[in-house]
Amino acid sequence: MPATTTPHPKGTAGGHRRRRRGPRTWLAALPLLAFTGLCFGIPLGAIAFGAVTRTDPATGAVQPTGEHLARSLQGPYLGSLIGSVQLSALTALVGGLLGVLIAQAVVTSRSTTLRSAALTASGVLANFGGVPLAFAFIATVGISGVVTQLADLGGLGWSLYSFTGLTVVYLYFLIPLMVLVIAPALDGLRPQWREAAQNNGATAGQFWRHVGLPVLAPSLLGGFVLLFGTAFAAHATAAALVGGSVPLVTLKIADALSGNVLTGQENVALALGLDMILIAGLVMAVYLPLQRRSARWLR
Repeated sequence: MPATTTPHPKGTAGGHRRRRRGPRTWLAALPLLAFTGLCFGIPLGAIAFGAVTRTDPATGAVQPTGEHLARSLQGPYLGSLIGSVQLSALTALVGGLLGVLIAQAVVTSRSTTLRSAALTASGVLANFGGVPLAFAFIATVGISGVVTQLADLGGLGWSLYSFTGLTVVYLYFLIPLMVLVIAPALDGLRPQWREAAQNNGATAGQFWRHVGLPVLAPSLLGGFVLLFGTAFAAHATAAALVGGSVPLVTLKIADALSGNVLTGQENVALALGLDMILIAGLVMAVYLPLQRRSARWLR
């Protein structure tokens, strides 16, 4: 009699393989989880603990309080949070718009040299910031900068040490960052989609309105929130450029920790840091699902 084979019921061999794969995956991820907990979990816990507690100077007892969080949302501290949100939203919007236009020009170009040069330059400029970037702008378009003197920008009302000047400086590294983020998504727009739209009599505007923008929407929104978070957390460039003349939350935290304005405000600085973490968490909560949705569209 011919040998007969009995098919494995569901949940036996395949199920065992799936069950064996799970623990191995977790074991492989343990070093990363430990590193994340050590480098991010402990500082986050310390910030949260300091933001909601106070130490009695007489007895040294630690008591819970909401005073620091309440003060972080009042007066100049609230103004600095609003100023940071306004600057971040404006630079993310303008940087995202210009970055998309530049990326579209690079992606549609037939020159591989131009594409490689643009993406390489974007990778360099997106990571150029801090004090060196502030010094470069001061030497170029500052009060005594070369371009300021040659073009008489001071007579036109230009000031690098203002909200507008800081916006221009932030765009220097946010636009290249948007180019790097959106270029792969633009590459994912298949030529067959455009050809099919043209064969059905659609114009270029109709293609972008009904096909291109809906497909790119998750990547565009994801790029916007990424630029927003980058600008929101920037500190060194603003500190070296404007000091305290522009209200920003990162500068207020530095002043509170160093006691430049008032002493004994360390816990308020921790509360401001916790406010920033909550805003950054909201930004990432929006960014990650959008990126996953975009990846499904562009496979």
